[in-house]
Amino acid sequence: MRVLLVGAGGTLGRAVAEALTASHEVVAASRSSEWPVDLETPSSIDTLFERVGPVGAVVCCAASGPLVDLEKVTDDEFAAGLTGKLLGQIALARRAIRHLPPGGSVTLTGGTFVAPLPRGSLGATVNSALEGFVVNAAAELRRQLLINLVAPGWISETLEQLGLDPQDGTPAADVARTYRDLVDGTRTGSIIRP
Repeated sequence: MRVLLVGAGGTLGRAVAEALTASHEVVAASRSSEWPVDLETPSSIDTLFERVGPVGAVVCCAASGPLVDLEKVTDDEFAAGLTGKLLGQIALARRAIRHLPPGGSVTLTGGTFVAPLPRGSLGATVNSALEGFVVNAAAELRRQLLINLVAPGWISETLEQLGLDPQDGTPAADVARTYRDLVDGTRTGSIIRP
């Protein structure tokens, strides 16, 4: 199957590409790739689908949001933080379902905070909204389309890059197998926390 992977250049995206490549043709898209896309610019998503052509699945690993100080963040800064990870992924999913064949799938990326995270209110908002979107969208979709959300906690490699203990996270390769299983499976409306 041909799989469009958005966010292929990041730590998790590279691991997902590797997990999918064994049994799928992966079209690796990112802001600076042969297949450029920026989830903050919906017209770039339209252009991507026009250029890529038919795909059987769309996976999004391009999902990050800033940590913000709730007492100091402005309305504009908070709204801007919603644009890429939340609204951008929803825009991607809405366009993907118009292009996918029956049985095609969309897999988005959220996150999980085991406990409240300092400066994490924006991230918690986005993650909760994505979960609600996926559960409801799965009920709305026709033509046997599938939509799911992978919501990992910290990725080990990310913790290491931040100078923190990588053992407090999950290796990217382990999380990537979850995406592969969703692309290969028939689940829909699922929130998976690897």
